[in-house]
Amino acid sequence: MDLGLKDRVYVVTGATRGLGYASARELTADGAKVVVTGRDAARAAGAAASLGPNAVGVAADNADPTAAATLIATAKERFGRFDGILISVGGPAPGAAADNTDEQWATAFESVFLGAVRLARAAAGELGEGGVIGFVLSGSVHEPIPGLTISNGLRPGLAGFAKSLSVDLGPRGIRVVGLLPARIDTDRVRELDALSGDAGAARTANESRIPLRRYGTPEEFGRTAAFVLSPAASYLTGLMLPVDGGSRHGF
Repeated sequence: MDLGLKDRVYVVTGATRGLGYASARELTADGAKVVVTGRDAARAAGAAASLGPNAVGVAADNADPTAAATLIATAKERFGRFDGILISVGGPAPGAAADNTDEQWATAFESVFLGAVRLARAAAGELGEGGVIGFVLSGSVHEPIPGLTISNGLRPGLAGFAKSLSVDLGPRGIRVVGLLPARIDTDRVRELDALSGDAGAARTANESRIPLRRYGTPEEFGRTAAFVLSPAASYLTGLMLPVDGGSRHGF
């Protein structure tokens, strides 16, 4: 199946590792060009180099109000166009409701929520018909995850913003989609498993609750992201798509 990605240009934030990197890798593998970001310049450049000539790395923090304009300008200057953005950011600090500090909440709000809103608004102002804005969210959009109170608080709100944006931008032919990963085998998920004191036991317990009985791979997530960002998914907008091996049991 031809996804229609050849020569399309995307910005992928938080793409030096994990789900952002996996998404950028699948996009470039199918012919797209990408601007990948990370807060560390050397890691952003290294990630881009590993993706080949159709990628460029830029140091950017999602919380920086100037990041969006810089990234979109880079896409246009380097590759001549801008077709979409995938907004991914590292997960906020774990903790129960009584554990997280005001500073942790404020930091997470700036990067996870407000930073994503700014990026999406800037992208919306530059995209034309056929453009797409994607958000990497979390299964916590539908059901709180124990020990991730900040994520549980912020991700559903961002999903609500994304749904509202999809209605606003639909008449212009711009799509907005959300991806809801659950237990994908990334460094972040391994770190969360380790917080239990026995990472192996935590993983076994988590896998027993997943219908497919295993964690997903970053490649599986990346292929899903590449599809929903592609012209092949041209009639999909406003959806919040679980990428979770069947963990969400609701319709």
